Amino acid sequence: MDALALVEDEVRETIRVRGIDPADDPGSTKELIEAAVADYDRRSMVSALPLLGDPGPATTKIFHSVAGYGELQPLLEDKTVEEIWWNRPDQVFVARAGRSELTSVTLTETKVKDLVERMLKSTGRRLDLSSPFVDASLPDGSRLHVVIPDITRQHWAVNIRKFITRSSSLEEMVQLESLSPAAAEFLGHCVGRGVNCLISGGTGAGKTTMLNALTSAIGPRERVVSVEEIFELRIPLRDVVGLQCRQPNLEGTGEIPLRRLVKEALRMRPDRLIVGEVREAESLDMLLALNSGMPGLATLHANSAQDALTKICTLPLLASPNITRTFTVLTVAACIDLVIHCTRDRAGRRYVSEILGVGSRVEANTIETSLLFTHDGQQLVPNPDAAFEHPRLGPEVHDLLTGENG
Repeated sequence: MDALALVEDEVRETIRVRGIDPADDPGSTKELIEAAVADYDRRSMVSALPLLGDPGPATTKIFHSVAGYGELQPLLEDKTVEEIWWNRPDQVFVARAGRSELTSVTLTETKVKDLVERMLKSTGRRLDLSSPFVDASLPDGSRLHVVIPDITRQHWAVNIRKFITRSSSLEEMVQLESLSPAAAEFLGHCVGRGVNCLISGGTGAGKTTMLNALTSAIGPRERVVSVEEIFELRIPLRDVVGLQCRQPNLEGTGEIPLRRLVKEALRMRPDRLIVGEVREAESLDMLLALNSGMPGLATLHANSAQDALTKICTLPLLASPNITRTFTVLTVAACIDLVIHCTRDRAGRRYVSEILGVGSRVEANTIETSLLFTHDGQQLVPNPDAAFEHPRLGPEVHDLLTGENG
């Protein structure tokens, strides 16, 4: 056993004897580790114990192992790392600036299980043969997803998506060149007027970041209720209620699905409803809420703004065999106003590539739409050929779109 492992064992035993919880009392844990490292360093000088080396890095490694997530802690603390995942313990990948790379970190099967157990300790969520998937939110806001065999072929598949707040407003998205000044002003006015927006895009395209930025344009006196699978949104307002789903317990009861949360949210006097991600039948409940005059925002996986509109017309059919496409198309036309599509290119750059206006007219089960903004390769620019009028946008928003009145 090497020196680092010996000191770590001594520290863990001391923590056990003193009844210290490293997660709740990191300060005392750090002091204990520093004292243990100093003591071991003195003893190793006058005995046959293996030398420890520089006490500074040794203290940090032991602290990460005891109070953090071991070898993963430096990656979790690295602000340039957006996501961490592995399909086998000896190959840990990260994503930086939208591009993946293999790290030098290697784990073992035992370490993986220990790390996941520690991550799930404070979440109340479980992982076993009867429930081989788990989604959980870590204390720092990162999202954990784990799949175990026999769903996976051999090893545990673990994904940790960190929530890095690079932009919390439309102005900051302009600074990051994810949005043009004209588009940011247009979207700010739209959200302020209670326009219903659907944010679409692929995985990692920046949908959640865009949604957070849009919430900065919501009035400060509005009460916002958000519903999510796992807490990810960080809405910069005072009166916010966040709700997340719950998995079933060991008896298979107690599950709280997203559809239930949408219904409960309407009983909480919201001025604005936000759905973190629309995936299935909850789309029907969301559309019904928006169609009753409730302003809202939501995200959706899609390849384009037009595909997102088609998908939001189709998903409600999953709610009941009695729901018809004619009903869903008319409902979408009545309540969805804008589709904002986010893109991540091969270089890892994230930006809004198009903004689609959704009209209220329907012909042959097709909703009238108009491409309001399109990306010209450099930035998002207004479409001069857009012919679009919508009562909820208001005349000043139309002026922003057309460039009239200065």
